[in-house]
Amino acid sequence: MSNKMWGGRFSERPDEIMEEINVSIDVDRHLFAQDIAASKAHAAMLAAQGIITGSDAKNIGKGLDTILSEIGKGGFTFKRALEDIHMNVESRLSELIGPAAGRLHTARSRNDQVATDFRLYVRDVLDETDAALAAFQAALVNRALEHAATVMPGFTHLQTAQPVTFGHHLLAYVEMAARDRGRFQDARKRLNESPLGAAALAGTSFPIDRHATAKALGFDRPMANSLDAVSDRDFVLETLSAASICAVHMSRFAEEIVIWTSPLVGLIRLSDKFTTGSSIMPQKRNPDAAELVRAKTGRVIGALNGLLIVMKGLPLAYQKDMQEDKQGAMEGFAALSLAIRAMTGMVRDLVPDEAKMKAAAGEGYATATDLADWLVRTLKMPFRDAHHVTGRIVAKAAEGGVALHELPLKEMQAIEPKITKDVLGVLSVESSVKSRTSFGGTAPKNVASQAKAWAKRLEKERKLG
Repeated sequence: MSNKMWGGRFSERPDEIMEEINVSIDVDRHLFAQDIAASKAHAAMLAAQGIITGSDAKNIGKGLDTILSEIGKGGFTFKRALEDIHMNVESRLSELIGPAAGRLHTARSRNDQVATDFRLYVRDVLDETDAALAAFQAALVNRALEHAATVMPGFTHLQTAQPVTFGHHLLAYVEMAARDRGRFQDARKRLNESPLGAAALAGTSFPIDRHATAKALGFDRPMANSLDAVSDRDFVLETLSAASICAVHMSRFAEEIVIWTSPLVGLIRLSDKFTTGSSIMPQKRNPDAAELVRAKTGRVIGALNGLLIVMKGLPLAYQKDMQEDKQGAMEGFAALSLAIRAMTGMVRDLVPDEAKMKAAAGEGYATATDLADWLVRTLKMPFRDAHHVTGRIVAKAAEGGVALHELPLKEMQAIEPKITKDVLGVLSVESSVKSRTSFGGTAPKNVASQAKAWAKRLEKERKLG
């Protein structure tokens, strides 16, 4: 008996193991909406070109709408024996409308079909990710406006460096997210070409209109080379690459939240909404949401690495290896989506301990650079000399166990006689942050201005849709 999928060429059923390794419906069933949309566009084009009748195209369209509804309502039975989403939809379509269903596959192949479906799917992911990142930015901007003047320690090497404001720190992640959105938008531009009509690899002899199907599916144009159209997975790799960078940004912020919520640091608090307890230690409040965001990054980067390895040795055109392009990518996209939403929630939820932040900002002689700058500005001292003098003054303060602004003026003058009492005006953490007025600096007025500009920009984007 002929294999019902492959027709007369195959007379035996595949081995059970062959069926198991070959089946993809468990993964590509998630492409059902994209597959049906592409099939409807293809059928309409075939009718417009006189390749199938208008009546058949109409019946195909109605049948596909029925299948879409069935899947949406959970009333569709996916059959593993039919391998993939394409054959499952076509088989059900045949049950619904009869022989006309067989005309749908005219002038196309599962090769260009799956390439089209997956492009549509990734394009949807890109749009959803952009919206999620915009919400993340908005949450950050709102908190930055609240805390434009809230002083906190700035770090290098995880050591106290100079005072900054909490709003300034949050706006750094707004900038990172903006670059992430730019990378996703660039990926979308390159993705937005249609493979449909490339058929198996060489195009087709039917008089199809690939520009029409591309337009119907929202693509900018059809892909120019049929070999490239069916074998390209750059659009997935590029999206996963951008996703990996974005996930790293989320992970960096998550790591800071883990550190800041530790009782040893205590700069911020998270509510019960984003923390968990311990099964044995009743006092614990664990920042599990942040920790899991850190871990999700591995899934995203792993998906990128996995697909790079799948693609690295494949000759043109389509190879069955490419069936492995979807599961890891889908899991990676889902992990990033969850991470962004979790980080957005934590930004809205966290409460900074402003008093503790301010106290921590003054530790570790964080205003030493302000002293050096004062020596340069006021005493016209070369910066390297000022750096050396400041280092000696810091050493003196450390020897006495006092903060820099608490060191007696006469002890500073013993090191540099020209120092006057005016120096005391620059050694507080508030004075330090207010002085950082250079573009991009942490001065509260800068932070407020930048946050307002971002709020206006994001609102404009929202209104434009």
